[in-house]
Amino acid sequence: KSLRIVDRKKNIFKLSQGEYVAPEKIENVYARSPMVAQSFVYGDSLKSKLVAVVVPDPEVVEPWAKANGVAGSSIEEWCKSDALKAAIFKDMARVGEEAKLRGFEVVRAIALEPEPFSVENECLTPTFKLKRPQLQARYEGIV
Repeated sequence: KSLRIVDRKKNIFKLSQGEYVAPEKIENVYARSPMVAQSFVYGDSLKSKLVAVVVPDPEVVEPWAKANGVAGSSIEEWCKSDALKAAIFKDMARVGEEAKLRGFEVVRAIALEPEPFSVENECLTPTFKLKRPQLQARYEGIV
């Protein structure tokens, strides 16, 4: 037997069906999608599914938006597009499958956020770790 550290203890949470989730592990998997610059995975003991706030990568999204006829000229406008949301969700599902995420680890819904998480907007610590309580409060109406 071996011991494997998957996340900080305070970051791990339990879903309603009793499964423990390490969100950082899942966020690292979704970061493999070229369309995803950053993500914040969230769940709690009252819900059985995970959701994520995703910051798309503008350098990948811009050519995709133009090639797929998505209106707009900025990341803010593209983030309002259902087509972009669906494409990012599909690519996240692909990388999740490749990484063999278990059913309860798969994000079931996403919201797009044009503004990157940063130290300045108090979404990241000075060591660039997600400030989960602040993100949870910031996106409470969305997640």
